Amino acid sequence: MTHTLLQEKFNKNLDKALLREIETIGKLTKFKTNDIIIDINQTLKHIPLLLSGNIKILREDQDGNELLIYFLEAGETCTMSLTCCMGTTKSKIRAVAEKDSTLIMIPVQNMQKWFHENASWRNFILESYQIRFEEMLQTIDNLAFIKMDERLHKYLINKTKLHASKTIIVKHQDIAEDLHTSRVVISRLLKQLENQNKIKLSRNKIQVL
Repeated sequence: MTHTLLQEKFNKNLDKALLREIETIGKLTKFKTNDIIIDINQTLKHIPLLLSGNIKILREDQDGNELLIYFLEAGETCTMSLTCCMGTTKSKIRAVAEKDSTLIMIPVQNMQKWFHENASWRNFILESYQIRFEEMLQTIDNLAFIKMDERLHKYLINKTKLHASKTIIVKHQDIAEDLHTSRVVISRLLKQLENQNKIKLSRNKIQVL
C-alpha cells in the first residue's frame, strides 16, 4: 500500500530514486479522526508526508483557544513542522487528523540531507512553503477584513472540497473552535445562511447548496 500511495500522491513532485528511499526509511503511521499528530511544544524528530486523509493545522493562544491556520491534503507536507525541524526548535502548531489519515514519517536528518542533494525534494519543499505562505496570508485577511458570516461560508465550502461531499458531518462547537469564536455565534450565523438558501441544516450535518 505504501508504494502505491507514494507513487499516486508524490510522483509528480519527487523523482523515482527518492520515492524508493522514502519507502525504505519512512515509517508508515495511521491516525484516527481527531487524533493529535503533532502537538505544540513537541520536539520534532520526523516530518510528515500525507498519503491519505486530511489534517488541520492549528495555533493556540495564551488562553488555550485554537485558531485554524490551514488544511493539509494527501500529497502535501506541513511546512510549519519543516521550519521547526530545520531550526531544531519545538513545534509552534498542533496538527490534528480531520479524518482517518495515513502518513509516512521522514527522519529530520534525511529531510535536511535531501534539501541539499536532491533537486526534486528541494523544489517540493520550496513550493510547499509558497502555498502555505499564501494560505496564511489568506487567514490573516479573513481575520482582519472578512466578516464572520463570510468566513463561515468559505469555511464550509472548503470542507466540502476536502471531503468531496456537499454534506458535512460536524458539530457547531467544532466549527466555533476552528474559527475562534463561540458556538452561539456559529449557530446563529448557520441559521442565517440557511435562511439565505446557502446551506441546509440537520442534526450534526450541514448541506452546502
